[in-house]
Amino acid sequence: METVILAVVIAVVVLAVLGGLVVGSRRQKSLPPPPPTTPDITAPPTEPHVGDEAETPRDEPRRTIEEVDLPGGGATGTAVEEPPAPEVPALEIPEPTEGRLIRLRARLSRSQNALGKGLLTLLSREHLDEDTWEEIEDTLLTADVGVQPTQELVERLRERVRVLGTRTPEELRALLRDELLKLVGTDVDRTVKTEPADRKPGIVMVVGVNGTGKTTTTGKLARVLVADGRTVVLGAADTFRAAAADQLQTWGERVGAHTVRGPEAGDPASVAFDAVKEGKEMGVDVVLIDTAGRLHTKTGLMDELGKVKRVVEKHAPLDEVLLVLDATTGQNGLVQARVFAEVVDITGIVLTKLDGTAKGGIVVAVQRELGVPVKLVGLGEGADDLAPFEPEAFVDALIGD
Repeated sequence: METVILAVVIAVVVLAVLGGLVVGSRRQKSLPPPPPTTPDITAPPTEPHVGDEAETPRDEPRRTIEEVDLPGGGATGTAVEEPPAPEVPALEIPEPTEGRLIRLRARLSRSQNALGKGLLTLLSREHLDEDTWEEIEDTLLTADVGVQPTQELVERLRERVRVLGTRTPEELRALLRDELLKLVGTDVDRTVKTEPADRKPGIVMVVGVNGTGKTTTTGKLARVLVADGRTVVLGAADTFRAAAADQLQTWGERVGAHTVRGPEAGDPASVAFDAVKEGKEMGVDVVLIDTAGRLHTKTGLMDELGKVKRVVEKHAPLDEVLLVLDATTGQNGLVQARVFAEVVDITGIVLTKLDGTAKGGIVVAVQRELGVPVKLVGLGEGADDLAPFEPEAFVDALIGD
């Protein structure tokens, strides 16, 4: 019995040993060989990116901004001087308007008295036959007086010369002066209406074709008003012509008049509306509105001028609508006058460039055409060469001394 037990124990031990050997051999086959040991290698430096330092920063002493010398050798810590502000131009004092045309009479007579001298020479002939009277008519027509006024003047001259008989130079001059004054008109109110009785400000709109001196006339008119003690706001409603607003603003700055303007190629009616609005808020005496110089043959543009008038009248009625005409255009200017009169109610005429090659008779013709008086005349390029029209001074300049 003991022998059997011993044999069983030995068998169990043998089996356990054999099982352990088998498991160990399988583990040795499944495990991979250990990786070889690799040396430590330092990675190359990466390329710098935008904003990185080009090299490793070093600990170096740094200077503060107070220690850095500014360019120009200035002292450390000295503040940079600001550029001086532009100087405000001194206000000009316009020349008084009273008697201005009389003071400019010499300039007017140098260019205009050919008409008067020509008529006096013809009327001084011993025998005034039909040929002479035809020459008188031609002289008047050449001076842009117009057909109907010329016929009226010649008829009156014929009658008075026949009654007068013997004619001295002084009598002829007095006769011609009297008849020319009747033709020009002395009983017409030529005041530029800028002082409405029931409100402020007075509103004046200036219209006309490009090239007639419209914007310049508006600026000169501001000087006339300032010289008479009025305060003025300018409305730069000519938004289509380059630098028109700059030109008008320059005129205003010279006499202290505020200018209301809008963007280039903007709505002119809006600018005109704002100008009157600001004029009322500022309590000024007069608002002058410079409109775009329109080709009178463009219906759409003329309609837009009518729109400007309607928009302004939302504030108050216009006191004056002044039509600026170039006196050198003669009878051609009457075509422009007719079209403008159909769009807006013209209340007065400004004749510019009357000191050049213009014929004095255009004063008579344009008044007859529109039925409104010439109120202002331009007699030169100077800032104070715009004058209220005075018939007596004008006729005296025509016939000379």
